[in-house]
Amino acid sequence: MSEVAISQDRHPDDRSQQELDRLAELAEDVIRRARAAGASQAEVAANIQTGLSVNVRLGEVETVEHTRDRGFGLTVYFGQRKGSASTADLHPDSIQATLDQACAIARYTEADPAAGLADAARMATAFPDLDLWHPWALDTAGAIELGIAIEEAGRAHAGISNSDGASVQAGQGVSVYANSHGFVGRERGTQHSLSLALIAGADDAMQRDYWYDSVRAASDFISAKALGDRAAERTLARVGARSLSTRQCPVLFAPELARGLIGHLLGAVSGGALYRRASFLLDHLGKPVMPAWLNIVERPQLARGQGSSSFDAEGVATRDSALIERGVLARYVLGSYSARKLGLESTGNAGGIHNLIVEAGSADGAADGFDDMLRRMGSGLLVTEVMGQGVSTLTGDYSRGAAGFWVEGGKIAYPVEEITIAANLREMFAGIVAVGADVDPRSHILTGSILLERMTVAGE
Repeated sequence: MSEVAISQDRHPDDRSQQELDRLAELAEDVIRRARAAGASQAEVAANIQTGLSVNVRLGEVETVEHTRDRGFGLTVYFGQRKGSASTADLHPDSIQATLDQACAIARYTEADPAAGLADAARMATAFPDLDLWHPWALDTAGAIELGIAIEEAGRAHAGISNSDGASVQAGQGVSVYANSHGFVGRERGTQHSLSLALIAGADDAMQRDYWYDSVRAASDFISAKALGDRAAERTLARVGARSLSTRQCPVLFAPELARGLIGHLLGAVSGGALYRRASFLLDHLGKPVMPAWLNIVERPQLARGQGSSSFDAEGVATRDSALIERGVLARYVLGSYSARKLGLESTGNAGGIHNLIVEAGSADGAADGFDDMLRRMGSGLLVTEVMGQGVSTLTGDYSRGAAGFWVEGGKIAYPVEEITIAANLREMFAGIVAVGADVDPRSHILTGSILLERMTVAGE
């Protein structure tokens, strides 16, 4: 099949603004009714999500799914007593039942001194266009054609023996957050993805790998052929994988794995872990946790960013802010509740982080591409897959199954599997040698590959 173009056409019937108006009116009405019922404060989060998902395998359609999901969540406060309820039905009777339930819960809940809305003075007042709305006018036939083209591109490579299928997904959603401070925040965004999983070899020598792309606008996708080629190349590269003898060595995390390391950092500096005293970085604010050359900054309002927003889940305005500054932990990651528990202020991160950028660099000032990162490592392990949940936010202990490639002389020598990599996150973060410029853009955590000085690799 010839290359299928991935077109970006606006939906001829874009009703997103009307849906936002409807949700905003509903939210404001329910807040008024909650106040009339005796609530001192109230907040509403409402959303409508629609999408198309198609899966094909071996040239045949496996599944086609059209979705339209709605959600409505209400939280009321009677003083510092909190009650929450939600529904997926926006019918007036369901909304009233949700309101009644939330008020009933609040009346019988124990008071919590940290409960309540975020501070009124912190509410966002500016709502710039962040370029997040790019509906994809994709019908079922077009999605099937694209999925088949992706799979055929991958299966055309010699050595590919089977396919686990290709997936094409188009999604869009609108949401409103409103509270009794008078804040009403509206957001709309799109998220589209393509993926392919392939198999090489047979029987005990069988290997499986995949590739995917995730974008706000379909025009930003790599081509169907490029995605199929990448999935095939990754799968074929794993053929002949072997284990390693147990050793200590440098470890390079590929970009799509490196963001997981940063995710563990976020877990350790998030308010919930801190006020529960369940973090290995407890009381580390203002202290070095990474090398002195390393900076990590949050940029919440990047155009087309995967995590972009002008306000957080409580309406607090987002802003650019350093998380790690010259290796020092500059702040925690807090919503208003956790901030009050810790005697601090919200960092505008209720609901999570927004577009965290790990700046490329090293002690010698170089910002290397992937091949240069391999040369910098010399001999060691390139990790391209991790398995298991052996990470403790409390102690920092890290032990996970892994697969990837052994590197000799700065070049990939052979694939490896059935190994375990282990260390402590505190030592791993302090032992970062370099962060690559090979940034993976498919996430709200934007980082290149990360080279660690050493880890224990357990194998044969």
